[in-house]
Amino acid sequence: MSATSTVDPNATSVTSATVEATMPHLRLLNQLFLQSVSCQVITGFFAWAALIITAHHIFLHLTNYNVKNEQKWIIRLLFIVPIYSFDSWLSLLFFNNDYYYVYFNAVRDCFEAFVIYCFLSLCYEYLGGEGNIMAEIRGKSIEHSYMYFTCCLAGRGYTIGFLRFCKQATLQFCIIKPLMAILILILEAFGKYHDGDFSPNGGYLYIMLINNVSITLALYGLFLFYFATKNMLKPYNPVIKFLTIKSVIFLTFWQGVLLALLEKIGVIEAYEGPHVLSAGTVAAGWQNFIICIEMFFASIALRLAFPHTVYLNPSRPTTQRVVTMQSISNNLKETMNPKDIMHDAIHNFHPNYQQYTQYSPQVLSIENMNIDERKEGMNQSQMTHQEGLSTNSVSGSSANQSHLSQTQQQSDNLSPISTQIGKLLKKNKDNEKKFLLNDEDFN
Repeated sequence: MSATSTVDPNATSVTSATVEATMPHLRLLNQLFLQSVSCQVITGFFAWAALIITAHHIFLHLTNYNVKNEQKWIIRLLFIVPIYSFDSWLSLLFFNNDYYYVYFNAVRDCFEAFVIYCFLSLCYEYLGGEGNIMAEIRGKSIEHSYMYFTCCLAGRGYTIGFLRFCKQATLQFCIIKPLMAILILILEAFGKYHDGDFSPNGGYLYIMLINNVSITLALYGLFLFYFATKNMLKPYNPVIKFLTIKSVIFLTFWQGVLLALLEKIGVIEAYEGPHVLSAGTVAAGWQNFIICIEMFFASIALRLAFPHTVYLNPSRPTTQRVVTMQSISNNLKETMNPKDIMHDAIHNFHPNYQQYTQYSPQVLSIENMNIDERKEGMNQSQMTHQEGLSTNSVSGSSANQSHLSQTQQQSDNLSPISTQIGKLLKKNKDNEKKFLLNDEDFN
């Protein structure tokens, strides 16, 4: 007796229908979250929210552009949010194209170095410029501190060379970081650069080491400057400003390194789907996703750290203030003008200026006024003594004459400084120009 098996056609149709119904879900699971519309919507919301908040913040500074020497650096700092957020969002929109993110990251890397320099320059302006800082710290000795790594510098006096090093430490990062970004583009074109590839045959390992050394040196320069001027900077709340800038720059940098390590140990893997993406591209995608969200909170933190209200003109109430778009445009153009940055780079690196200090016209005017007042007081004292000589006895005349000679000598010692400053003030009437004086002129 043979057994026969029969297949129910209804059961077959139900099974095939079930498989077809689950296929879209399988395709959805196989798709990366970074490729989904949900990812683009989420990152787009945070990126555009950060951009709008920062754009309004910049607008408020431009409409109250009353202390331009400080506010131009603040506005330059604030541009980190729109550049970082919009750049990262665009990178995610083109995520399906392998290695496109390298070109977007190059733009972000170039501005990253610029931000650290802007912050140090803002601190200079808070304190009245290079000349005013030297007037405060000249003659003092560097204190010993393990926290600020001044062990090897303890006991040495503050000189203009100290300020030169702080500026050079940040400026070198402005040079090295863009050069490394360009080098990445070149190596990428020849297939020699892959994010997270620590192989000695690739360029990632060496570029990461160079960037680490450069950013560490820039940070050390900021630490030294704050260590020397922390008492002077107290009224400006530099800690919250520094921590805000540092969190934006260094968190994005180190989280990139962390994602590269996760890629190296296999936590982040290459995506094998309709669009084949390398593990480095996936790691960079997660980096851009995180940055878009971080910039939203950074825009709020920067708004609190650099408020525009401190620059409001009390003599012009808000209801009576009329600001034209032309003035806002001119203020923005002045902020974007890189001429002052180029001059500062030349001043800090050119060997002819290493022993000279920059003095603003306002500082020189005050110094000149103080010197003239001191000389006038000495001259009056001299005239008083001369009148006394005609009535005093011969026995007291020698003592008075000795005092007069000392007074005249002090007045003569001030003459070279007063003459030098007077010549500079007459020669340069433009308030935007700065003057260079050798430290020896003030000895």
